[in-house]
Amino acid sequence: MALQAFYGSACCFHSHLLHSSSSTTASPPFLAARRFQSCPSRKSLKLNCSSSGNSDGQDYLLDAPVSVGDGFSFSGGKYSEGPSPSDEWFKQGKMVKAYSIPGTGEKAKDPIFGLAMGAGSQATGDRFRWFCVESGSADNPPVILIHGFPSQAYSYRKVLPVLSKDYHAIAFDWLGFGFSDKPQPRYGFDYTLDEYVSSLESLIDELGVTKVSIVVQGYFSPVVVKYASIHQDKLSNLILLNPPLTAQHAKLPSTLSMFSNFLLGEIFSQDPLRASDKALTSCGPYKMKEEDAMVYRRPYLTSGSSGFALNAISRNMSKDLKRYVEDMHRILKDKNWKVQTTICWGQRDRWLSYDGVEDFSKDSNHKLIEVPTAGHHVQEDCGEEVGQLICRIISRRTMI
Repeated sequence: MALQAFYGSACCFHSHLLHSSSSTTASPPFLAARRFQSCPSRKSLKLNCSSSGNSDGQDYLLDAPVSVGDGFSFSGGKYSEGPSPSDEWFKQGKMVKAYSIPGTGEKAKDPIFGLAMGAGSQATGDRFRWFCVESGSADNPPVILIHGFPSQAYSYRKVLPVLSKDYHAIAFDWLGFGFSDKPQPRYGFDYTLDEYVSSLESLIDELGVTKVSIVVQGYFSPVVVKYASIHQDKLSNLILLNPPLTAQHAKLPSTLSMFSNFLLGEIFSQDPLRASDKALTSCGPYKMKEEDAMVYRRPYLTSGSSGFALNAISRNMSKDLKRYVEDMHRILKDKNWKVQTTICWGQRDRWLSYDGVEDFSKDSNHKLIEVPTAGHHVQEDCGEEVGQLICRIISRRTMI
């Protein structure tokens, strides 16, 4: 059944993203005329930080208390004395404990000097803490929104209010990202793809949802498909946003793979502009507004744990992504796959080529919807329209 194409308002990235070749005073003229196309089943950022209690113009928060950083942060993690967009986002969420912490409880040490790590790198309690943001009534059908690599639940901030009208929407930060726990590798969590599958199972069980629709973006798609293949009875819909579908997609772009390099990767991962800004903006044609960039940088400014987690994830992705993409390819084409699946593709993706995507959709008999104005992070570029798209997909499937 073809999904009818629809017009949205001009793609909302112009309200929080700036076109890389346009001024900030006007949106590109083609935006209002663009629309989502449904295909048949074929086919210079300035970081301003201030010193605490200091008005002499110093750039960084040099006298921050130990509690806000672990010694690897160069700014103490506070941008100014005023309200932080990151703090405002944090207030909207809550911590959910899920996935038991294995190991002996030994205190984590950094991999370079063997020094004791700060609290941000330590596993706490008996289960990991996941940052979750919920929107909408818990009595409504649940929709779980899963960000890609590297990103945060914050990328769904425009999607959540759209879904909240008719659904119980939940977005979370993966372990190693955003406000969720970031244990030092080898001290409770090694950031392998297999661990992410198991930990996702634990989180969804803890959230208490039964029949759920899942939306996942980017390089974490194979992890979610692996989970879904084990729990098909729990899923009513699966929506994949720019997933790595082909053999050409099974290799990380250099912007991400550089974090897997020995020593050099550790250095780059402690630079918020490389670890956050460049990783988020090099995959599409848009620049990010400063207040949004600040939210994504925050974990890398407050603790070295985010960078060390990034190293581990990049190394494991470089090693295992090919196998996981092949498994996803097989699962989605298997005749025993029963989950209603839709692929949404931002056509301005600079990391993943569109070549082969139509053929895959045709061969696997899954719906393909093109999003012409979006890059790799579809929900970041066109959040409100993606929210409307998700509603239409789920409601149609529900009526069927």
